[in-house]
Amino acid sequence: MPTVFRERGFRFFFYSNEGSPREPIHIHVEKDDVEAKFWLHPEVCLAYNEGYNARTLRELQGLVEQNRTLIERTWNEYFG
Repeated sequence: MPTVFRERGFRFFFYSNEGSPREPIHIHVEKDDVEAKFWLHPEVCLAYNEGYNARTLRELQGLVEQNRTLIERTWNEYFG
């Protein structure tokens, strides 16, 4: 599970073996055993949420949008 970055106690990561065929570019976010997943294309949007409140989800979506280039680059380097 490569970690792309950490911010405000949240870990942003993806699973190395998720989906066959592999799912489109996305990022998981976890903190304190709570997790959400965001798709990156065509725009950043929530795929699922397992416990975050609406305010936190808006914050997380903003962090994903701000780090979209880093996430995409890390994904492409990893999966090459």
